[in-house]
Formats: sequence, C-alpha cells, structure tokens
Amino acid sequence: MQNIDAARHPEIRAEVAKLCRKFDGTYWRDLDRHMAYPTAFVDALTTAGYLSVLIPEEFGGAGLPLGAAAAILQEIHLQGCNGGACHAQMYIMGTLLRHGSPAQKAKYLPEIASGSQRLQAFGVTEPTSGTDTTSIKTVAAREGDTYIINGQKVWTSRAEHSDLMLLLARTTPKDKVEKRTEGLSVFIVDMTDAKRNGLTIKPIRTMMNHSTTEVFFDNVRVPAENLVGEVGKGFRYILSGMNAERILIASECIGDAKWFIDRARNYAKDRTVFGRAIGQNQGVQFPIAKAYANMRAAELVVERAIDQFEADEDCGEMANMAKMLAADAAWEAANVCIQTHGGFGFAEEYDIERKFRETRLYQVAPISTNLILSYLAEHVLDLPRSY
Repeated sequence: MQNIDAARHPEIRAEVAKLCRKFDGTYWRDLDRHMAYPTAFVDALTTAGYLSVLIPEEFGGAGLPLGAAAAILQEIHLQGCNGGACHAQMYIMGTLLRHGSPAQKAKYLPEIASGSQRLQAFGVTEPTSGTDTTSIKTVAAREGDTYIINGQKVWTSRAEHSDLMLLLARTTPKDKVEKRTEGLSVFIVDMTDAKRNGLTIKPIRTMMNHSTTEVFFDNVRVPAENLVGEVGKGFRYILSGMNAERILIASECIGDAKWFIDRARNYAKDRTVFGRAIGQNQGVQFPIAKAYANMRAAELVVERAIDQFEADEDCGEMANMAKMLAADAAWEAANVCIQTHGGFGFAEEYDIERKFRETRLYQVAPISTNLILSYLAEHVLDLPRSY
C-alpha cells in the first residue's frame, strides 16, 4: 500500500517496523489471553529510544518534533502491534516539558529518557466526573512542605507499570474560585513511594488488554516540590497537551486502518469461493475501496494537524477533527476487514478480532466523538454551548 506521508521520517518508520516484527501476533495473542502487560515490547521501544523521542537532547532524548512520535505510533499499529502500553509517555510529556521547573526537568527527564523511570500513568478521570474534568473530587491539601492527597481516579491505564504519575487534583474548593477551571493543580507522583503510604491500585478487566486500573489515594503525601507550575493552574497545563494527544492517537488509528485494509485486501485476493476470488465481487471490493478512501482523507487531516502543531499554530480544530476522522476510518476498516473474512475474522489466530476490540476504544477515548462534535460546534461554528 502506498504511503502518502512516507517522506515524513521514513528511516524511523523502517526501524520501528523492523523492531515490531520481533513481536508478532503470537506474542500479542498470548498477552491478550492473560491480560498481561507487554513488558518486553515496551523495553525494546525504550532501549531503542523511541519513547524519549520528544525529550530534548540535553536531557538524553532525541529532541525530535511531534511528527516523529506520530510516525512511530502509526508504524507500531500498522505492524499489528499496539502502542497503548506506552503512548501516554509521549503525549503527557508536554506538560512537564512546558510547565515543569528546571529542577524537575533535570531530575526526571534524564531518568525517563534512559528508561530507569517510566511516566505512563495519567491520573485525571474520576468515576463521578467522566469528561467533566472540572468536577473532579480528588483533593490535595497543603501541609508544610507536602501535599496530602485523597480521592480516586479511574481508567488510569498503566498505573501498575509506571514509576511516575502525572496527577490532576483540586487544591482550592470549587466554591472558592471565580471560574470552574481554576483551583486545579498538577503533581508528579512517585508511584513507588506512594504505594508505601496510602496508594492502592485495582485492575479493571475490559474488552481489550489495556492494563487499566482504578487508583485510590488515602492520605498520600507528595512533596510540594513535585507541584508542576503554579498552584491552581493545572487545568490549563493539562489542556495544553490535549492537541498532541489527539494527533498521536489519530496516528495510531491511521495505522490500525491501514492494517485492516491490508488484511482485507490480501484475503479478498486469495480467498476463492464458487471458483473465483471473493475480491472480484463488487460487494466485497467496494467496501474495502471505500474504507481506503476514507482512511486517506483522514490521514491528510492528521498530516495537516501535525504541520500546524510543529509550526506552533492554533491546531485545535485540526487536531480534534484528525482524531475523530481517523477513529472513524479505523472503525470502518475494522468492520470491513471482519466482514471480508467472514467467520475467520472471529478466529483468534487471525488477530483481527483482537485488533477489532482494540480500535473500538478510540470512538470513546481519550475523548469521545460526541465531545469533539461539541467542540467543533461551539468553537469553530459559533453555535451555543451544549454542555
């Protein structure tokens, strides 16, 4: 399949593809059966330097732009692997890079770049707040040189496999601030230390192997020096990384879509029924062609969003559309692929049902399609706020 963005970091794509071939479907199927974390895969990516691609060279990273991270994640998914085990380390990195103190950067970034510390847990969502982030109830109360944290987070993926967590908590009660977006702060939580003094992690079994958990804070003490940026400004810090998150997730979706389309095309060419390849039938080939066209259209929007982000332009519209369109393209391609394979699409050995379950997530997370439509309606089309 031709690749319209092959000119963007082709050497990285080639090396990522080579690495991924060491982790074939057998590896991922075995993990899936046991709901296990892909430690060997993440270690290989870390050793190769791919998870530190956005960290500046002065701190031991590659210092490459967002497009390089997007190329890495797209290639991972194109090769039939899954970046969900480690992608947060890329997209939440921006909060520390943009708003962390010099001391925090000097302390944590070299360790993250080397792999001795992993920053993969993102504590934002709560059971009662969902996507209404300003309604979170986890609180951080200042006491001398520490903050005491109490509350609960949910859908905190990789918490069991992360050394550090980027946590959003309320430091000023909602009734004491002028705007609901104020009074929230971001902290770097040392997971090892926190587990010794009140942090509890409870795994959540889901339809895909995503290592997600609930996290409970019971008087967990975090040093005040672990506060990122200014107290009460955390909501803005979190938002500043959302465009990168949407673009990177969209890149994963494009990789998934390409994988599904490639599998469907090859099977349609090789599978013979009634003396002819099933791909000769328009009822089979047209859905594949349509999925391909929609994937290409979504890919162009992703590329445009990357260009705007790297040029430091306002890319909110493009980043949100990229995530929505790419997720739609991946889901369409997944359905087409499973339909093309018929009953074999449900067989574990073909990997389609696994990837089918994995790509369904992106209609919901990290932001649902409905919220993207609300954003476009309000902020782009100037329609009344719907929520």
